[in-house]
Amino acid sequence: MPPTDGVAQPIPQSREELLAELLDLLAKSPNPTEAAPIAEAVEGLWLQSESDTVSLLMSRAAKAINDENNDLALKFLDAVIEISPDFAEGWNRRAYVYFLNNDYDNAMNDLRRTLALEPKHFKALEGLARIMNETGQKKAALQAYREVLKINPNYDKAKKMVDDLSVEVEGRGI
Repeated sequence: MPPTDGVAQPIPQSREELLAELLDLLAKSPNPTEAAPIAEAVEGLWLQSESDTVSLLMSRAAKAINDENNDLALKFLDAVIEISPDFAEGWNRRAYVYFLNNDYDNAMNDLRRTLALEPKHFKALEGLARIMNETGQKKAALQAYREVLKINPNYDKAKKMVDDLSVEVEGRGI
């Protein structure tokens, strides 16, 4: 039934449509101030699960991470991935815990899985770039940070890393 107040009501969007729209806005944001709330909304969508169980496990994993109980966090995140293997944020969060444990191989594997599920996951790309940088893969790290900036051009941390790594990898111009 049409609204009686004469104001058009928004058409509900799917998660994928909303995410695509937000990522498009993020890529076109003119400055960090305008980009920040859009990036936050994107990250909020990534966290949304269609499963109450997964949502509960994710919140318990977050608390375990905050409490620096990485072993417990890994158990929760292993369960998330077992229950919902197509939930990209489960893989991304587990990669983060592996990173905290200096387990770069498992972190890289989980980040790659995150990106296979969610190719524009700029936080996963940043994580990949950070590990590559820390393990001496400077050229690959620079490329990954540049990919981050294609998705989120106002991401200051990625901008700084591109500036720093460009000089290190490519040298200074004349």
